[in-house]
Amino acid sequence: MQQPLDDFPVLNPMTTAKADTHLTKLKARRKLWLDVHLYLGLIAGAILAVVGLTGGILVFYQEMQEVLNPELAVVSVPPENQKQLHSLDDIVAAAETAKPQGSRFFKVYYPRKPDVAYKFLYFVRAESQADNGDGYYIFVDPYTTQVKGLQLWHPKDRYWGRPLVSFIMQLHWCLLSGKKIGGVLNGILAVLSVISLLTGLIVWWPLTGKFKQALTFKRHAGAVRFNFDLHKTVGFYSAVVLLPVLFSGIYFNLPDQVNVLVKLLSTTDRPNAFSTIPAEIHSSPPQAGRQPVSFSTVEAIVQERYPAGKLWMLNAPKNREDVYTVMKKDVTEISRFTGYRDFAVDQYSGEILKVYDRGSGSAGDIFLDWQWPVHSGHAFGWTGRILVLLSGLACPVLYVTGVIRWLQKRKAKQAK
Repeated sequence: MQQPLDDFPVLNPMTTAKADTHLTKLKARRKLWLDVHLYLGLIAGAILAVVGLTGGILVFYQEMQEVLNPELAVVSVPPENQKQLHSLDDIVAAAETAKPQGSRFFKVYYPRKPDVAYKFLYFVRAESQADNGDGYYIFVDPYTTQVKGLQLWHPKDRYWGRPLVSFIMQLHWCLLSGKKIGGVLNGILAVLSVISLLTGLIVWWPLTGKFKQALTFKRHAGAVRFNFDLHKTVGFYSAVVLLPVLFSGIYFNLPDQVNVLVKLLSTTDRPNAFSTIPAEIHSSPPQAGRQPVSFSTVEAIVQERYPAGKLWMLNAPKNREDVYTVMKKDVTEISRFTGYRDFAVDQYSGEILKVYDRGSGSAGDIFLDWQWPVHSGHAFGWTGRILVLLSGLACPVLYVTGVIRWLQKRKAKQAK
């Protein structure tokens, strides 16, 4: 039976014209954002590809050191009935016997598992020496106090001749150009990358509302369409992780500028991006003949008062007024995600002068404390680390597919 003509909806020509005009405006605006996305991608994309790839790799930098240098970092664990760790004082004393001439103990990294050595960082502090400023790792077996070896980790003002992991780390954070130039440049490029990513999401947004098509690959498509779908889908899914990771990268390279923005919204007590202990905290004035308390004593004081969590790092005092800084992680009573707790300990009395629980304090402090766990992926355990790795791998994919897409459109325009 034929449906009467009156039953069909009548399209209002004025409504249709308005819709067409609106869509035309949206397309014109989209073209503007596409141009911004294109040129930012071409400018910052290549470096973001390098920084993202190296950052993804560095999520597993501790494991990489152990794989690449097992003769230094890996130790044999004695049988359970014979396993006994030496005191930290004995382990430090062993490291002192192997330290380079003119160097001073800077910090010790505690083993992350039983078959890993203690790792000491020493810096040369002798202006008369050619290697003044160089940093060395000394690896010590905690079961035998045997020095496993010495590694030049940080040659000052030189990027060649260093271990692979150290080279990748310097390439990632300062583009092998130092903190003042490379670090700032990297931070600025991270800002441009955030804008590029956001404009990419604007360009990705389907004006017709076909989100399923925008989130998937077209089946049985040719090479041109496959490259387009690969770029848009990788860009969309990786953006969820890339945006916070890029912002945290901006924070680490441009902390003062980010702090200015954060302080507009909230107060902050944390001094800077890398230290939780205020500079005005000092040890009590040393009395004549009074010696600093031992490393083992400092460790025992912290462990007795605050047993939760796992020892992660201990910084030695830099001078007679400085404090010991002890750092613990995996303190679940603070947070499952930002469970870091830092202590300032008087080097003469052993008194705990300051305790800083990361992820506590004002909204600004909590926000800033989240940046390292998010950037490294450690906030969410293995899931977070794998996601950061995948987002890092996505950066070169986005750059290559973006350049291919640009060349394809350029070739098509020339053909017209």
